[in-house]
Amino acid sequence: MTAAATKRPHILFIMADQMAAPLLPLHDAASVVQMPHLSALAAQGVTFDSAYCNSPLCAPSRFSLVSGQLPSRIGGFDNAADLAADVPTYAHYLRNLGYRTALSGKMHFCGPDQLHGYEERLTSDIYPADYGWAVNWDELEVRPSWYHNMASVLQAGTCVRSNQLDFDEEVVFKARQYLYDHVRNHPEQPFCLTVSMTHPHDPYTIPAQYWDLYEGVDIPMPRTVIAQANQDAHSKRLLKVIDLWDKPLPDEAIARARRAYFGACSYVDNQIGALVKTLDDCGLRDDTIIVFSGDHGDMLGERSLWYKMHWFEMAARVPLVIHAPKHFAAHRVAHSVSTIDLLPTLVELAGGTTDARLHLDGRSLLPHLQGQAGHDEVIGEYMAEGSKTPLVMIRRGPWKFMYSQDDICLLYNLPNDPDELHNLANDPAHQEVLNGFKQEVAKRWDLGALHQQVLDSQRRRRLVGKALSQGTLTSWDHQPMVKASEQYMRNHMDLDDLERRARFPKVS
Repeated sequence: MTAAATKRPHILFIMADQMAAPLLPLHDAASVVQMPHLSALAAQGVTFDSAYCNSPLCAPSRFSLVSGQLPSRIGGFDNAADLAADVPTYAHYLRNLGYRTALSGKMHFCGPDQLHGYEERLTSDIYPADYGWAVNWDELEVRPSWYHNMASVLQAGTCVRSNQLDFDEEVVFKARQYLYDHVRNHPEQPFCLTVSMTHPHDPYTIPAQYWDLYEGVDIPMPRTVIAQANQDAHSKRLLKVIDLWDKPLPDEAIARARRAYFGACSYVDNQIGALVKTLDDCGLRDDTIIVFSGDHGDMLGERSLWYKMHWFEMAARVPLVIHAPKHFAAHRVAHSVSTIDLLPTLVELAGGTTDARLHLDGRSLLPHLQGQAGHDEVIGEYMAEGSKTPLVMIRRGPWKFMYSQDDICLLYNLPNDPDELHNLANDPAHQEVLNGFKQEVAKRWDLGALHQQVLDSQRRRRLVGKALSQGTLTSWDHQPMVKASEQYMRNHMDLDDLERRARFPKVS
């Protein structure tokens, strides 16, 4: 695909939340997870087998994804961090190229700007937009009362309804309605519609329809169990953050949580199918590039850990499929890439270019899509729950290196050690590789200065957040506006004209 393309393609970007790529049939032929709609897209698209987030937590990961910049450059430290209004996102770039840009669902924006380049937000967010979830490195031993505990695992099972189902049903309904409205009212203008669901994020509960898909299925248990005394220092802190320290989980609860999670993946897959069918029904499929990805994964009991917040494969790897069979032959990409690469990729797919004068950490995936040589590197940063100082990660070639100033130095050769069981940092045979990564970290980051930057941000947000909770509350949560006087049939409308405009396909 070239920038000279005369008609800009539509873009449908579908996101899942906390979907662990290593478990999916996209990457594991023996997977029991049922996702036929995503598998069908992957069969015709480009599948990235080694795609990562750039921070294994919702808001920091999403801020990097939409901006193409690392969290440290944009202040995306934790789930209560601001994304400044002057940070360009792919939505800003695409609007400048003439696109209608819309978001249906979650993006976990905090602060007063709840649009960040999207012309429309079709729903509110599922999470709060204030500073209430700010991390506190000044009180490292205090467990945040609002954070995950193990209720999601211990109460796993079926439900008729849940908070997350309420949200995702609205997200997909509004997204499909957007596509219907687009083809009726703006058929000549390109759109970029981002549809961001909250499943399969915990709590691990799903309707019986999806739970029953796994009746009689041998639910695989975690492959690796690590005693808490043998965990690395960051993992030990995470066990305390999620209230799992000295509280072993029964195998039955683990199996039920994993089964419900698999069911939630199948639920997401059904929503993918509904969105693709809507494209087909509206005659938009051939002109639409479909992108599917996520914000981070879920440990799901692997290494005796749950949720995210670490750089191990289950938490850090995300699915990434780009379906554009008119432009790119179906194939798989083995090189390591990350969601930070999506901004320059989407801009190029739309026929535009990024501003070379502005900083960008992401690199376009276009060479990979074209089957050519592309980059093979992921840079990551984590500064949120369970950390006591910045925890950085470099993934390149066969290597993954994790480091923090105080207590983390982990080096893995992933082709030889996919379960990350053998830390080579203390192996004399790998000291040259280790020293090379250490030197790169020292050159790439001033970790002491970054630590202070994070502390300063936390303290400001705690003070401001406390003040804003006093007296009159002015909410930053996005409030979608609906003009009821322009919906359906009203007396200032001509009935015949309304019915003609609302019908698709149009009739004479």
